[in-house]
Amino acid sequence: MSLGFPNASRSYDPDRHRIRFWGHDQAMEVPFLLDENVIFKLAPRTAHGEAGILAAFDAVRDRIHQVAMRVYAPGQRRSFYFLAASDF
Repeated sequence: MSLGFPNASRSYDPDRHRIRFWGHDQAMEVPFLLDENVIFKLAPRTAHGEAGILAAFDAVRDRIHQVAMRVYAPGQRRSFYFLAASDF
């Protein structure tokens, strides 16, 4: 089964400068952490702060999901997958 993203929720951690979002592989939840620098790389005019970063995430969500699907390794149990600017 492939990775899907039926849940559109995401959250921003300002202390760690990361966005958290979730995918699903069948019934298994797969957490992802995205370095906020990715957002500024993909959407350079992003306003700083939670609202701006989450709005930019939503605008480039398809691209982020494509990269998440590429780095996801089915069958490997990980606490989370970290996506950095180098993955894009």
